[in-house]
Amino acid sequence: MKVLFATYPWAFHTPGGGEMQLLKYKEYLENIGVEVTLLDQWNPRFADYDVVHYFSCIGGSIHFCKFVKDLGLPLFITSSLWITDRTANEYPIGEIREQLSLADVIIVNSDMEGDQLSQVLKLPRERFVTVYNGVDEYFLHRVSSELFIDKFGIDSKYILNVGNIEPRKNQLNLAMAMKQISDHDLVLIGRIRDEEYYRAVVDVAGDQLRYVGTLPHESEDLRSAYAGCSAFVLPSHLETPGLAALEAAAQGVNLVITEEGSAWEYFGGKAIYVDPMSTESIVAGIRQALEGGGRIRSERISRNYSWGTVTEKLKRVYEGLA
Repeated sequence: MKVLFATYPWAFHTPGGGEMQLLKYKEYLENIGVEVTLLDQWNPRFADYDVVHYFSCIGGSIHFCKFVKDLGLPLFITSSLWITDRTANEYPIGEIREQLSLADVIIVNSDMEGDQLSQVLKLPRERFVTVYNGVDEYFLHRVSSELFIDKFGIDSKYILNVGNIEPRKNQLNLAMAMKQISDHDLVLIGRIRDEEYYRAVVDVAGDQLRYVGTLPHESEDLRSAYAGCSAFVLPSHLETPGLAALEAAAQGVNLVITEEGSAWEYFGGKAIYVDPMSTESIVAGIRQALEGGGRIRSERISRNYSWGTVTEKLKRVYEGLA
């Protein structure tokens, strides 16, 4: 089977979880015999492929998706959206509905996401198929926390946040909350997507902030950063559920995550959930984690959310239409 992957042109300028998901799908599908090609706009060769899989519902994506359907090719769309009745006015709902209506299958990260999008967009629920986010096996193996601490000169206990620095990830409210957790530093790992927002985080966090930039995803340094933190905190305005949260859970880290999105479907009652709009809720969640709450059994992650497991399902979904 030959599959063509495509997304919007600037997606990999500052890649995040959606782009990592795309690359991991490619890597692990190829391990089970699916030939995956990333779109080369200078030599697209659409006729060579059995299916096309498009990632994102960013504005303008509908034109590419309509072109694929005009060619008569099966189209899969990964939506990676969390839209509620309350937030629907923040999105171009008409365009998103029209784009997803073109898909033969809409891939969502959770049953909750499928339920939510079906209801808000008024699309048939059977069009949505859940393929969970995954985690690499090497995140299930802990490494010494000293690797990260020594390399970056960390001399305090710390709370960790991994993700692109931008308003959606809500590091500003996290920095405000950390003012009440004065015996810990805040360590941020990720690309700066919004420079002005990053400066606001720096202004609030002051000397409590340690920004170490980006770390290679497969590096022991990243695993060591997870291993050494007192808690991993991801109080985003939404998550479905966030690859970094899965990685932290696989490492056995106490997990504090936003209540907005589908994290509950992955972590159940084991994680600690917070209101991203409330610094007091974030403070309470961190304190609960520091007291030992929010720890996920790594067996739950390896059993349900390894990339090998989830891409086996994705392959079966492709085969149903190819």
